[in-house]
Amino acid sequence: MTAQPLGLPMEVPAPDLPARVRIHEVGARDGLQNEKAVVPTEVKAEFIRRLAVAGLATIEATSFVHPRWVPQLADAEQLYPLLGEIADIGDVALPVLVPNERGLDRALSLGARRIAVFGSATETFAARNLNRTVDESLAMFEPVVARAKADKVHVRGYLSMCFGDPWEGPVPVHQVVRVAKALMNLGCDELSLGDTIGVATPGHVRTLLTELNEKGVRTDTIGVHFHDTYGQALSNTLAALQHGVSTVDASAGGLGGCPYAKSATGNLATEDLVWMLHGLGIETGVDLDELVATSVWLAEQLGRPSPSRTVRALSHKE
Repeated sequence: MTAQPLGLPMEVPAPDLPARVRIHEVGARDGLQNEKAVVPTEVKAEFIRRLAVAGLATIEATSFVHPRWVPQLADAEQLYPLLGEIADIGDVALPVLVPNERGLDRALSLGARRIAVFGSATETFAARNLNRTVDESLAMFEPVVARAKADKVHVRGYLSMCFGDPWEGPVPVHQVVRVAKALMNLGCDELSLGDTIGVATPGHVRTLLTELNEKGVRTDTIGVHFHDTYGQALSNTLAALQHGVSTVDASAGGLGGCPYAKSATGNLATEDLVWMLHGLGIETGVDLDELVATSVWLAEQLGRPSPSRTVRALSHKE
């Protein structure tokens, strides 16, 4: 492993950006769910432990969905109890995805205190991913969110296909705003805007964020979740930061995609994000060398190189 060269990146702050960014690490869930081979439970637990050691304070651990839907995460009941020691590393949050009340029951029985529901801004993806219309999916989430909030559990609302859909094409901003507001009105604490197939551009990002603000969704409740299909994830992230967003989803090593949208390639790599943020003088709490070492280790477990450019540059692995 080669350390960051000569103290690079050089810190050159830019005006009007957040002083600190909370990285919502999704590699262990959104990243591994798209792997063809099932990753052993012990490897997943070690991956999450190493991410925590690297300084990531929010690590999405797994998903309590039916194993038939996402077989790669069928071991949620076996994995979550292995993560108790991670709390000793620091103040680490371990949110989990739940699709319905049954998933919520499973998560709460194991002590989960942060959950996420996963909605869609488009009807086609809602039908393919949830087997429901958009409004039917919101109705399904309503008792999940209500029960979670009654139990003082933090709830994140994911909204996918916010910028484009592989079946429907461009998604009108007002359509995204309607569903986003509905999710927040259910009682979600935060909203993650998903560019599921990676087609967003910076102007589109700014326009959507502005419209959400005008309709009452506060910037401090919004996170962004970009995929790098067309190489736009970092530029879109910078546009969101300039708007005031300070929560960014990313996946260690750039793992991930979406099993229900084949045109969705990898998530924004956490290492690439950290390199940019540190260059801007923005605090993350992340040790980049430790994070790169973790992604190199996981790539060895998966038997293929990491797609992250920063991982390759700092580890000299092609």
